[in-house]
Amino acid sequence: MEGSRDERIEVILRLTLSSLGLQMEVWRDFLSEEENQVTLSSFFSIADYSNLFLCRDPGLCISLTFPSQTSSKVLVLSRSSRAVISAENIRDMLIMQEVQGGGAVSCISAVCQEVTCPLLSNPDPSGSWAAGVAEEALRFMERQKNEALVMEAQIRGRTFLPQPHALHDNRLHGDVDHDGDLHDDVDERKLSDLKLLHACDWTIIEWAELVSEFLQQDSSQAVLDGLKPLPCEEFNFWRNRLKNLLHIQQQLSSSRAQQVASIVQQADSVYLSTLRDIHTDLQQGLREAQDVTENLERVQQKLEELQLMEFQQLEANMAAVMEEVQLLWVRSESYCKPCRVVVLLQEVCNLFIQRSRDFLQGGGELLKGLLSGPDEVLQGVSLVVRTLQTFRETFMLSKGRLQDMKQEGAAQSWDFPTHLVFLHLDDFLLHLQNIQEVFRVSLQLRQLEEAVVSGTGGRKWTEEVQEVYQDFLLHVTSLSECSCDPTDPENQGFRLLLDQFQLQVEQVEQRLVSVLCRALQDSSEPASSAKLLQMFSFVLPRPVILEQLRPHLLQLLQGFLLELDSIEQLFHTQRETAHTFSCYTPPPAAALCWSRQLRLRAEHTLHLYTSLTHLYRSAEGEQVEQRVQQVLVLLQDFRARRLSDWIRDLDSDCGDVMQQPLIQQLQQGMLGVPCSHKLEAVLRELRCVSRDPDVELRPLAAHLFSCKDDITQSYLSLGHMVSCYNQVLQDGLQVERPLIQDQLQDLDRDLAELQSRTWGSTGVHQLVQQLSQRILKFHSTVSEARANMDAMTRIIQGWAELHLLHSGDFLPEGGASGRSHRRITEEGQELLRLTQVNCSLYAAGHAPPAWSSYLEHIDHRVQDALLNMMHTALTFLCDSMSPTSCSVFLTVSLQLQEAGSVFEPSVGGGLSDLLQSFINGVYSAASLPPRISASHRGNYQQEPRLSALEQEVMRRLQKVKEEAELLQVKMDRYSHLWQSDRQAVMQEFLTYSRQLGPEELEAPEAPPTLKDFQRELQALSSLQVELSHLDEQRLLGWLKVELHPFRDSLLSIIQEWSDMYTQHLLSSVSTSLQQVTQHTDEDSSSSSEFPVTETLLLLEATGVQLPEHLSAQLQV
Repeated sequence: MEGSRDERIEVILRLTLSSLGLQMEVWRDFLSEEENQVTLSSFFSIADYSNLFLCRDPGLCISLTFPSQTSSKVLVLSRSSRAVISAENIRDMLIMQEVQGGGAVSCISAVCQEVTCPLLSNPDPSGSWAAGVAEEALRFMERQKNEALVMEAQIRGRTFLPQPHALHDNRLHGDVDHDGDLHDDVDERKLSDLKLLHACDWTIIEWAELVSEFLQQDSSQAVLDGLKPLPCEEFNFWRNRLKNLLHIQQQLSSSRAQQVASIVQQADSVYLSTLRDIHTDLQQGLREAQDVTENLERVQQKLEELQLMEFQQLEANMAAVMEEVQLLWVRSESYCKPCRVVVLLQEVCNLFIQRSRDFLQGGGELLKGLLSGPDEVLQGVSLVVRTLQTFRETFMLSKGRLQDMKQEGAAQSWDFPTHLVFLHLDDFLLHLQNIQEVFRVSLQLRQLEEAVVSGTGGRKWTEEVQEVYQDFLLHVTSLSECSCDPTDPENQGFRLLLDQFQLQVEQVEQRLVSVLCRALQDSSEPASSAKLLQMFSFVLPRPVILEQLRPHLLQLLQGFLLELDSIEQLFHTQRETAHTFSCYTPPPAAALCWSRQLRLRAEHTLHLYTSLTHLYRSAEGEQVEQRVQQVLVLLQDFRARRLSDWIRDLDSDCGDVMQQPLIQQLQQGMLGVPCSHKLEAVLRELRCVSRDPDVELRPLAAHLFSCKDDITQSYLSLGHMVSCYNQVLQDGLQVERPLIQDQLQDLDRDLAELQSRTWGSTGVHQLVQQLSQRILKFHSTVSEARANMDAMTRIIQGWAELHLLHSGDFLPEGGASGRSHRRITEEGQELLRLTQVNCSLYAAGHAPPAWSSYLEHIDHRVQDALLNMMHTALTFLCDSMSPTSCSVFLTVSLQLQEAGSVFEPSVGGGLSDLLQSFINGVYSAASLPPRISASHRGNYQQEPRLSALEQEVMRRLQKVKEEAELLQVKMDRYSHLWQSDRQAVMQEFLTYSRQLGPEELEAPEAPPTLKDFQRELQALSSLQVELSHLDEQRLLGWLKVELHPFRDSLLSIIQEWSDMYTQHLLSSVSTSLQQVTQHTDEDSSSSSEFPVTETLLLLEATGVQLPEHLSAQLQV
């Protein structure tokens, strides 16, 4: 807003300069602030703002309410009507007043009311005044007092109801003594009474206008005027409205107002109805304001809580805000109007828009993130978009819930258009999404900074790419330096910048495609072309780019030919060092593998060509195929020469191996096979050679190859035998070594013969097999004993880790505890059996002391495992029954039996006995394993840790038992349904049309009507609905109570009650139909006790289907 171009601002300027004595520089500083411009605009355009206050404190201050803290002069500009102030009518619309700050207005009104008016109205002091002067002065002061009171009320945001000044004239309403004034003129008294009545009538009219004008004020005015108010303005509006209404009510209840009402009532004035309408409208407004204010408090409280939260927390609390608005709609009769809830939701949207803009820092700070930290800014913008979309989604969910509630008759639905609520929010979201796209594109094209094109012209292409990137960076920098507020959707300057940025991005893509095409032109290898395409993969999916690249793909044919030339050249340069190709295969085999890899490379080139033949069918393709065949023939000749050399060297190595001994003694009694690596290499080479059917071996190699299976088997057997022998020496427990010492000494004597034999000796295979069988048998025996020890260790460890009790164990019979006991018993027997087996394997009868140590070792481990097992089981019970446990540990069901509602199993003795039996089972589990040795076995029930856990389990069971009994008592409120005798109740209903109370001993008979039947059926239907919403299960800490058996049984009983009533009605209908079909002329009017049509309608409304015979009678 520029003051030099707005005539309204010029008027305000002249008035302010003349009244407050300001300098022009102070006015320019004042007008440069956006907040002051908004205040002036609001006063001009919003009719609800009737006053504008300006003062110096110390600079120029402006406000729409009276500045209560200032002590200087205040310039008050008031509008004379509710019209919008324009440049044409401003001089006629404005009323100027100058008042002192602080309590000046209150002081003036108090002086007029308490001093001046009483003095002028007193006939004694005013008796010396000229005729009419005192009356005129009194009327003037009354007007001044009323104007001061009106100003004071406006300052406080209140409505003042002025009083008629004629009430102060004692002569008008008969306050003086008329007994001594019989000579007064009667006509003059009548004239005075008429003046008083006329003043009261005008006062009522003025009151009606003031009250009506105030009641017509609406909180939606700011929205209708195109502003974007916040929810606090809605809350303040209703809070101030309530206070002002109470203030008006107080004035209308004052003695002066009652006096006015009495005067117009005595005179039977036509304005008496107007006064009553004022009171009626005031009471309606009070009820509305109280209802709205009370229900708005929770919404205000929730929004104030959101104001204190971090923005990151808003998304999780959007549902809570919308829930409060939904509850406001349901609970408040006065606020359940689309216009009001739309205004409130728009204000909430404005609040979230403001919070979003504050979170994004607004102004240029957001765009500066394009350079400093686009990732973080993009995350922030995405968070704002997600948060606002969540609010919109919660609105749709609430709208759907209200629609469902409308179908059930519980509330009205939000039938107003959604775009009215999200008018500003949707624009803001769309604007933020455009900003999101800017940051996404910026992040994608930032990859150009790291792009490096390889090849002969790679540096040039890299520089061009970097040049493109630098230009793009300039555009981004220019955008980041924009002074516009990017979070303002109405900022047209920023919209133009966004459109310009999109055009710049398109230009960058076109330049990149140009660079890519030229780089592919210069690329000479298919691999480099593929790498180049992969590097710029973020622009390749565009169809225009693919179309421009198609001609360049034809150059790959030449690249394939160059690749074949490279393979041939590589063959000529590396064929002398081909044996070093692999360190994991024999050198000759490595050379052959190298040639095979070159062959695969050539075949791969052929495969690349054949995979692209559908793109380029040309004569160059046939040339590629011919060139591949040439390379393959060259590689095949190389392979034949290298294979011949390999066979010659292999024969020499076979002679050396056949002279090596079989085994040798190592340190600490261990054995080893000498030259094992060379033997394995020879055997490996023989296996490699044997794969080629065209190979012919020399004599030594042929001899070794002829018996390579025996040698391989002997070598493997010898290696296995040595490994088993060494394993027996290395592994095992300390208590085991004394049991096998004698057998080890016997084997050492037989192994000495193998140390004197070589691989060329005769009978090696038989000797190795014979001795190998003995060692393997000994190893098998020891291994079996050790495996048995491992099995015993697993059994013992399994006991230590065994969970005797699980959540599914609590059944009256069987369960995992029984299985665990059987497992312990069976494994205990298995433990004893394995001990006896090891006794036989070790021949322990010949070494009793060593065997006793062995058994003591096993028994000690068993005792530790059992103690851990029991502690784990009792800890599981205690933890599962913890009050803080969230999982169901035990399940019982509430059932309806003949005796009433009962738990199955019982929450009393049943569960207690069951838990105690499982605790006893835990202790009994420790006695199940048989004794391994004569070691001491302790009494586990006296273990302090186990005893404490047992006591805690029983205590927690008692606590849940009490909660279950309270639940049972709550369910017994339906006991009358199964305890009452239906036949007796039906008979009583047919006699008295209702169920008598215990105090009604003699009641008059009153047969029931259809309405009585309808009442009973509706009551039963209500019970059915109530029970259908009963939870199927209820959690009492760790105890789950299944309620559906009780509910289903009770619903069945209610259905039987309902069938009792409907069956009676069906019988009545049947009787009526029989009477209709059998009626006579003399008894044509006889019928059943109920009208057939109404009875059928009631049965149909109840959901009863008529029997076939009744339907047939109705059709007849």
